[in-house]
Amino acid sequence: MRSGDILVDAEIDEVPEPEPTTAGPRLSLAYIAVALILCGVNLRTVFSSFAAVLAEVTAATGMAPGVVTVLSTVPVTLLGVFAPLAPGLARRFGPERTLLGAMVLLALGLAVRPLGALPALLVGSFAAGAAIAVVNVLLPGLVKRDFAHRLGLMTGLYTMSICAAAALGAGFTHPIYETTNSWQWALGFWAIPAAAAALVWAPVALRQKHARRSLAATGPSVWRSATAWQTTAFMAMQAMMSFSVFAWLAPILRSRGVDGGTAGVIVAVSIVLQMAGSLLAPALAVKLRRQSWLNATVALMTGTGFALSIFGPMQGIWLWTSLLGLGQGSLTAVALTMIVLRTRDQHTAAHLSGMMQGVGYGVGSVGTLLVGQLHAATGGFTAAGVMFLAIGTGAAVFGALAGRPRFVEDDGGDDVGHEP
Repeated sequence: MRSGDILVDAEIDEVPEPEPTTAGPRLSLAYIAVALILCGVNLRTVFSSFAAVLAEVTAATGMAPGVVTVLSTVPVTLLGVFAPLAPGLARRFGPERTLLGAMVLLALGLAVRPLGALPALLVGSFAAGAAIAVVNVLLPGLVKRDFAHRLGLMTGLYTMSICAAAALGAGFTHPIYETTNSWQWALGFWAIPAAAAALVWAPVALRQKHARRSLAATGPSVWRSATAWQTTAFMAMQAMMSFSVFAWLAPILRSRGVDGGTAGVIVAVSIVLQMAGSLLAPALAVKLRRQSWLNATVALMTGTGFALSIFGPMQGIWLWTSLLGLGQGSLTAVALTMIVLRTRDQHTAAHLSGMMQGVGYGVGSVGTLLVGQLHAATGGFTAAGVMFLAIGTGAAVFGALAGRPRFVEDDGGDDVGHEP
């Protein structure tokens, strides 16, 4: 399997088959590549930037712990709620224009967040979460469709752009706050790169001709497959830890006495280490007939690293967060790799991807919710550390099951057109 095969095309079942994006006489294919990567660079700043200045925002607005939990949780929940809508929007308006609309909505959401107090934070965060859900679904397919001849390179750049987004938000938001003495400027800054990505993509999107397409219902139902549910549970548990890192690792470090700037750097380095894991783990996974031990190992690395970051000795904080970063990057990557390793064709893979995103992100948001609730109830994060040990163990169990050499198609089931 090629590295680019982990990019699942959400338009795979459309008829007639979508044509590649047209570069045009004045726009090269390299321009399209840069535009898509710029879109990817904006997909996680909404999560990590808020976490970086959470203490300052809370102090300035007097937000109750429950409101903080909502702001940290709902954008992740929306990834699961809006992801299933993306293919339909693409069939209606075209994937390029749908992506443009989502990027504009993301920029507006990030710009609205710091305007005023609580209402603006809620509206902006919700809009950004909905926009990211759509981009999450469409961007991999566009990369795969338009760069089949450079799929390995573009897959690597796409993967790194997602990690870079989280690292940039974690590492630069608090320094912006320290420079401006304004949490509004610190959060509002991230609307600029999102707007820039939308402007760069606009000439490509607006020149595309689009004919409405229909959906061909073929293949087995992933919703009736035990293998699909095991893989989805694996995805959900990794998402519970992944988005909790973005939302809570910086506040956790600050609760342990780390200053805001240093906490941002530690989180950013941990996320950068995710890049290494996300590049190495899939390459190893595809060479193995059975991925059970690999899935279990990276799940336990992630849960243990997170727990030690909460209550391990502070002298080893860089080690704990590094273990967390390497584990989380590997865990996320192998969970996505299971999509193509547990399916025989791209049609089934696309449906499994939709199931994993809808259920995985929806359940995954529970992780950020529970961290907030446990912190509010106990006044600390120790209980959350125990929870991550349990989640890591659960992810190891379902990862071992998902790693067995079985295929969704072999589980039987009705036609995908009858899926819920």
